[in-house]
Amino acid sequence: MSLFGSSGFSSFGNSSTSTGTTGNHNPMKDFEVASPPEDSISCLEFSPTSNILVAGSWANDMRCWQVQDNGQAVPKVQQTHQGPILDVAWNDDGSKIFTASADKTAKMYDLASNQFTQVAQHDAPVKTCHWIKGSNYSCLMTGSWDKTLKFWDTRSAAPIKTMNLPERVYCADVVYPMAMVSCADKKLICYKLENGPEEYQKVESPLKYQHRCISIFKDKNQSRPVGFALGSIEGRVAIHYIQPTNPRDNFTFKCHRSANASSSVPQDIYAVNGISFNPVYGTLSTVGSDGRYSFWDKDARTKLKGSEQLDQPISCCAINMNGQIFAYAASYDWSKGHEHYNPQSKSYIFLRNCADEMKPRKAK
Repeated sequence: MSLFGSSGFSSFGNSSTSTGTTGNHNPMKDFEVASPPEDSISCLEFSPTSNILVAGSWANDMRCWQVQDNGQAVPKVQQTHQGPILDVAWNDDGSKIFTASADKTAKMYDLASNQFTQVAQHDAPVKTCHWIKGSNYSCLMTGSWDKTLKFWDTRSAAPIKTMNLPERVYCADVVYPMAMVSCADKKLICYKLENGPEEYQKVESPLKYQHRCISIFKDKNQSRPVGFALGSIEGRVAIHYIQPTNPRDNFTFKCHRSANASSSVPQDIYAVNGISFNPVYGTLSTVGSDGRYSFWDKDARTKLKGSEQLDQPISCCAINMNGQIFAYAASYDWSKGHEHYNPQSKSYIFLRNCADEMKPRKAK
């Protein structure tokens, strides 16, 4: 029987019988992950080979859970940096977790040996980390606020390659053989990775305001990367193909905004904090500072589902390897500054079965 079949997660995660108290902190009645981080959650990522979820947080720690067949998420690992963890990544076989931190380092956790070791160093906070598995090489890519992109053989203290960038790295993604990096000046750079990282194309930003997240998508056969979705603080997402067959393939859409019925009332606009693509269907999820998540079909240009509003922002999200589990984190995202931070507010991670909700709708 397939994992999370009718007797597993699908009947457990979205049920009103799921654990946790009722109220606006979990209006969708999704399953709560045990022992979440004690401060804002910056990143989530599922293993590429199993249902292990890892999170990084402003509490300086990385936490890891095994999501079992019955939907329970069992805490497995906790490791600590000297500063907030800003990004996490897995290697290709799911045996190692990488963490990028404001303490200017990236570290590697080996699940088998339980060792947590430093594998990268920058001159400023490390904002992004991604594993690259090529046909003739593999390495860790780190992007930093020191305006560099570095590539590391984790067995060596020196990077195998350093690329200077026009500004600080704000977000990045890798789907081999393509990497996308977005900088603080809203400049986007596409890299091709086949025979080592090499700049391929500079991309003018399709959005006017600060970028918050980027996610690469594949073609309709889910066989190769062809473009990216870019989210910004202006409540808008851009769908952009690197080599569009038609200029109209590239478009933007509004999201994570208040639904005001009257045009005379100003609309509240919220940041798009995270974008994840479903690896099976190619549909996508977005999460925002408005405390909502939405599922979208970019090809049909339609919204598949929207959530009720949580009582705090949704800071990040992830989808597991077979496209069945949607994980999202509810925590303060600093979008309103430190004066709105409530130290008494608890952070949460929720799991939802998204297998049916993210399926593209059949054309009528």
